[in-house]
Amino acid sequence: MLLQVALDKPEHFGILPALRGVADIIEVGTPVLKRFGVAAISTVRELCPDVPVLADTKTVDGGAFEANMVFSAGASFMTVLSCASQATFEAVGAVATTFGANVIIDTITESGKPVLLRPDIRLPESFSYVAVHSPTDARLAGDTSTSHIDAVAAMHARGFRVSLAGGIGPATLDAVIAVKPEILVVGSAITESDNPGKVASWIKERLPEPERGWPWDRK
Repeated sequence: MLLQVALDKPEHFGILPALRGVADIIEVGTPVLKRFGVAAISTVRELCPDVPVLADTKTVDGGAFEANMVFSAGASFMTVLSCASQATFEAVGAVATTFGANVIIDTITESGKPVLLRPDIRLPESFSYVAVHSPTDARLAGDTSTSHIDAVAAMHARGFRVSLAGGIGPATLDAVIAVKPEILVVGSAITESDNPGKVASWIKERLPEPERGWPWDRK
């Protein structure tokens, strides 16, 4: 199980030194990408050169163009929305293969639905994970559903590797570990804490099979 830490505000860059040697993946969140562009990716790469970067582009069109931008800037991963067209999947997948990068298909637009990915979906080889994602705004509005945690088993049963995100922190860690996602995405529970490095280390120390869950670990 891998720990991905999501940075969504400019001030979160200040905690990067504390995440070196702890976070397996650093996520440049969508708000930061919109504010600073691909320079945010380059900055994280400079501050944490040994940690892979995920660009949370939530791409829905213009796939090849966006993929070239973020992978050229040093990202190892990017996200594509599950509602995007097959043409976009193929366009992003081709660029990712060229760079030796990986893609995560994000099901946030399907959150709460019985089926997160249509049964006939065809994903390129470079699409390495399905993101099961509880929307931030829904949680801030009072939605306490754990359906995204419950959905991990169904994704595994379909043969997908899973990146799990949304409201994850010390309080939900046991429930999350029980469903065994390959990637555990933690944002504000780390970035908004009084001691981000300590909280990140506390979570990382409790993850089973640390350092496993990478695309190349697939049997």
